[in-house]
Amino acid sequence: MRVFITAKPRAGENKIEKIDETNFKVSVTAPPVKGFANKAIVELLADHFNVSNSQVKLVSGFSSKEKVFEIYKN
Repeated sequence: MRVFITAKPRAGENKIEKIDETNFKVSVTAPPVKGFANKAIVELLADHFNVSNSQVKLVSGFSSKEKVFEIYKN
């Protein structure tokens, strides 16, 4: 399943806002340097979709606020 993320790094808290079935706004406290924000987003998405971190892959948007992730469910 592909999900489309609007990322907000350096937010006050970690949270996911569902816009529709495949679009989410994800806020993380981590800064957008060295992939820290992306790692935090992976962890939040894994928790939200009840999968392991290894089942969440960043497909595009490594250095952009608009990101695409692939969620692999068994």
